[in-house]
Amino acid sequence: MNKGDPKELWEYMLTQVELSISPANFNTWFRNSFIVKIEDGVLFVGVPSQFFKDWYLKKFHTLLLKIVRDVSYEFRNIEYLIVKDENRKAPKEAKNTRGALELPLEDFYINKSDNLNPRYTFDTFVIGAFNNLAYAAAHAALERPGITYNPLFIYGDTGRGKTHLIQAIGNQYKKQYQGRKVFYLTSEKFVVDYTDSVQAGTANRFKDKYRQYDLLIMDDVQFLSKKEKTQEELFHLFNALYDTNKQIIFSSDRPPSAIPDIAERLKGRLASGMAVDIGEPDPESRMAIVRKKAASHGVLLSNEVIEYVATSMNGSIRELEGMVNSIICQAQVKGLAPDIAEVRQSLRSFSRPQKNISVKNVVDKVAEFYGIDEESIYEKTRRREVVRPRQIIMYILREDFHISYPTIGTKLGGRDHTTVIHSCEKIKREMVVDSDLSQEIQNIRTLLV
Repeated sequence: MNKGDPKELWEYMLTQVELSISPANFNTWFRNSFIVKIEDGVLFVGVPSQFFKDWYLKKFHTLLLKIVRDVSYEFRNIEYLIVKDENRKAPKEAKNTRGALELPLEDFYINKSDNLNPRYTFDTFVIGAFNNLAYAAAHAALERPGITYNPLFIYGDTGRGKTHLIQAIGNQYKKQYQGRKVFYLTSEKFVVDYTDSVQAGTANRFKDKYRQYDLLIMDDVQFLSKKEKTQEELFHLFNALYDTNKQIIFSSDRPPSAIPDIAERLKGRLASGMAVDIGEPDPESRMAIVRKKAASHGVLLSNEVIEYVATSMNGSIRELEGMVNSIICQAQVKGLAPDIAEVRQSLRSFSRPQKNISVKNVVDKVAEFYGIDEESIYEKTRRREVVRPRQIIMYILREDFHISYPTIGTKLGGRDHTTVIHSCEKIKREMVVDSDLSQEIQNIRTLLV
């Protein structure tokens, strides 16, 4: 990576941002942003509105600054400029610190007409035992769209490659059925569009917009939970598309039956076609992902490095790719692939907690992190400075160590398992929109290694 090239630098920063926030949030907040210029160690990031600027300063500034400073301490700060669509052409005076580059400021990833990321294709999708059924279902849906599997519902834990697969379907559909219309969006974007149309009195225009597509792909439908009016609108949209044999594809972090606070009739529609799970990748698949990701950037890693990276963390492919991105950046800066010792050193921050760690150790580390007395975690107090760390402890014990809800409740002062469930779900939801919380939890995990 050329750290003086704004396009390459922004691409690298985006790959790191993807590790900390949900795909839905990533697509919502980073689709229309870019580096305008680099001057005297300051990155000027272009955003589409004052609202975006305020949100970046509040939610993403610390994260972005950490990422860019990890690249080089030459970067002192990040400032945000409001750049309208008509001004997205590179100004002639916009140059990097070496004064040599005129910037192409079009969207680097997203096709505006259909929201599809051209990087997400079947060619770049690694197939293994954990996802081959979902991969086969995706191809079957493309052979007879609107008929074979309609809707196709892909589900699995965060970071398993769902977004890649469903967008790959969209990109392949464009090639196979030229002239037909495809559109990808997140459920959060659908909620925003619907709410805006109601407030503006343009509900009919909203209906017409989404009914025109031959293939509609909606990511993260679990976020429609409790959105009753939007659910009703999606129900009618589903019927309109389904009745005319238009293909519909959904993704979620859980199967349709497990999504809470969704109207039964909509839940029935979501489950009426083919629902298929993407499981946890096996070691061979993880090694293939590492090898293919590195090779796509021209970096040839040794088998020892590949095996180390693939086995040092379980679960999320997104986190695995983040580790590889770090290695790629290191290789591009040095001009050669790092050896195993360098990789071990550079990937310490990605390390997951060991599975044999005790509950008390987790409590002690979290209490130390937040500067509170560990005994207060076990007490019945509802003080906020204690409640939040306690909820984080419950979340980590459940997510990282797979301890049962009743056991967690018993270990943490005899609390009911429903309290533990509520706490875990609360932290999981807040991590989606709060990058600071997500970063705090990642920092805590490094203390538990």
